[in-house]
Amino acid sequence: MTDDPQYRRILLKVSGEGLMTGAEALDREKLYRLANEIKNVRQMGVELCLVVGGGNFFRGAQGALKGFDRVTGDYIGMLATVMNALALAEILEENGVSSRIFTALAIEGVGEVFNRKRALTALKKGAVVIFAAGTGSPFFTTDTCAALRASEMKCDAFFKSTQVDGIYDKDPRKFSDAKRYEHLTYAEALAKKLAVMDLTAMSLAETNHLPVVVFKQEEGILTEVLCGRGTFTVMDDLQ
Repeated sequence: MTDDPQYRRILLKVSGEGLMTGAEALDREKLYRLANEIKNVRQMGVELCLVVGGGNFFRGAQGALKGFDRVTGDYIGMLATVMNALALAEILEENGVSSRIFTALAIEGVGEVFNRKRALTALKKGAVVIFAAGTGSPFFTTDTCAALRASEMKCDAFFKSTQVDGIYDKDPRKFSDAKRYEHLTYAEALAKKLAVMDLTAMSLAETNHLPVVVFKQEEGILTEVLCGRGTFTVMDDLQ
């Protein structure tokens, strides 16, 4: 454990559900707390990319269960991530943090179509780079988008914030005897069939030797985890 960040460039995947309260899809106070956390991370000298889920508005897979065509549902979900990106970018700017939105879909006036070189330039100039609209293709999750963009942007780690404080052998919200792992390899996660992320995202992370840090989406936790403190799980290819 240290007072210095253990990673210098990270991609943070934020859960869309973590931005909502009850029936309110976007809780402005939660957005402000997240923006303040991001500001603290930038002040630590850490370069930051962001992928925000869209589950507070719509999930493509769940939409399919409600009668929507899966492809249509996934595109609706992509647009949900764009709405979250816009909201977060506005709050970041209000907090004095420069940001740039790059979308996988061409949406004029909302953000730039993803271009790796431009995104890297923006990152190096100090902007928080927000990736929206997933990969731009149906059937791929925002976790896959996050693993892909983290690899493209040469991030040191993929920080995945969730509703629980790490990776467990079963859902700790349902089972009081659930065991949390402090560290495990991609192979162990696959063998144990742990619900960390989808297989495509897992494969991308493993292929690119990208550590995945899973922690709870709460105020003040990100900066602690960056310095190796607090409760979290690291998944990588180190035994």
